[in-house]
Amino acid sequence: MRAAVITLHNMCNYGSQLQTYATQEKLRQYFDDVVFIDYRRPDTYGKRFLQYFSQGSPIKAAAMLPTLMRYQKLFGNFQKRYIHLTDKTYLTEKDFEKFEDIADIYFSGSDLVWSTRLNHGVIPMYYLSFVPENRPRYAYASSFGEETLPEEEVEQTKAYIGRFTRISVRESSGESILNRQYHYSSAIQIPDPTLAFPGEYWRRLAPECGIEGEYILIYSLNRNDKLDQYAVRLSKRTGCPLYRLCTRYDHMMRPGRSIVLPPVFAFAALIDHAKLVLTDSFHGTAFSMNLETPPICVSPPACGERLRAFLSLLGEEERLLSDFRDFEISERRVDFTKVRKVLAGERQKTDQFLREITGKHHEDRV
Repeated sequence: MRAAVITLHNMCNYGSQLQTYATQEKLRQYFDDVVFIDYRRPDTYGKRFLQYFSQGSPIKAAAMLPTLMRYQKLFGNFQKRYIHLTDKTYLTEKDFEKFEDIADIYFSGSDLVWSTRLNHGVIPMYYLSFVPENRPRYAYASSFGEETLPEEEVEQTKAYIGRFTRISVRESSGESILNRQYHYSSAIQIPDPTLAFPGEYWRRLAPECGIEGEYILIYSLNRNDKLDQYAVRLSKRTGCPLYRLCTRYDHMMRPGRSIVLPPVFAFAALIDHAKLVLTDSFHGTAFSMNLETPPICVSPPACGERLRAFLSLLGEEERLLSDFRDFEISERRVDFTKVRKVLAGERQKTDQFLREITGKHHEDRV
């Protein structure tokens, strides 16, 4: 049986690449073949990509060009080596008008595929609008990234949602949205695909860290001067040096010793060996908890619900920093025994969801 997936695989960040890889490897436990539909959102490649990052400024565009070239090489090579993509690339909705049926079953997800904030509106393809009527449609840990949706968005997407055979969402808020706003009552919550595997799985894939001694890792996707100032004071209080996982070359100007766009699997190594991780990233938080490195989490300016929901699931809401004067958070222990137990239960939910679809135990596919 062959499964085809559409997701945010072309986003140039570590979380998107790792969730794509994890989705593929998890589905491979249940399907003979897994392929990702190579749809590229307009602002994720070419001139539109550069315009998005530079905000229309020629000066910023020139400054961002080396970063974008590095993105293309780093993430492009990762996909070529590790991700099974369709031979055909889809760039517009019109390209899907001649879509050829390529699979027995189709998945949308995971990550923020249903975030109209991130996608700048409704993108029908992320709701599997192109899939032939006779093929089953499933959502795998899809996320809205919000606690509630505008009614006009619900009206725009209600018909698409109604065509799904079964929906799983990443956050309990997504389950609530579907039940309350779409009147879709059979949705279930399962974890992000990266959490479908235990920390040891990622350790086996990760290269050597290359940093000796204790350190605090900063992984910040959003410009936040308060976070940076907090990091400097935290370093002085703990005596631990700062290292910053830089996702852009201009991030080298911010506090911390720069680790600029390392290999994708090094993301796990850097988190695993840190004493603390200071982050505003969902996947930064997810990997920290899975690898049992205490995170200090800062809510991002957009789609912060997913981070709060994850910490709430683990019973670790106190890891969300609410006051940049709070340094005692670095000394509070995380109950990783409980975290381990919760994540093990979440992994069972993923397997149960996939067993219901395929009628197989993943051991049958090993």
